[in-house]
Amino acid sequence: MNLFNLFLMIHIAAGCICLITGLLAGISKKRKGRHTISGEIYHGFFLLVFISTVVMSIMHWKESAYLFYIGIFSYGLALLGYTSAKIRWKNWLRIHIGGMLGSYIGIFTATLVVNIHRIPLLNELPVLIFWFLPTIIGTPIIFKIGKKYRPAKRERKTVLE
Repeated sequence: MNLFNLFLMIHIAAGCICLITGLLAGISKKRKGRHTISGEIYHGFFLLVFISTVVMSIMHWKESAYLFYIGIFSYGLALLGYTSAKIRWKNWLRIHIGGMLGSYIGIFTATLVVNIHRIPLLNELPVLIFWFLPTIIGTPIIFKIGKKYRPAKRERKTVLE
């Protein structure tokens, strides 16, 4: 087995774990326990996906340079979401939701685009559709969930004279 294939196997295994644990974190109650454990596993394996993406794209730069940039962007979202939950800066929850869901859209899109040629009927459609479809579906979900966790506006008190 050559080095590229080793990184590819790590990449595929870590990506599968991310798809599962990201989904588990997303459907779990948002509290310590299943959500946080799934999120920790998701972030750790996303880091492996990122590292393997960088290595493989450098090894086959001519064919895969674009994967390098997608990997940086997607992991950047995961790191932003993960870090915001750890540091808990202002509006951390909305940043956490956007970062984590954005990274999940990224890994889902990559998985779909790479494997779409193996799915009967869907492989008849232009692959470009599958580059954008997860974002088109996922972005409104991010806004809807983010809105749910938006801090309430403070009521303004008026002074009657």
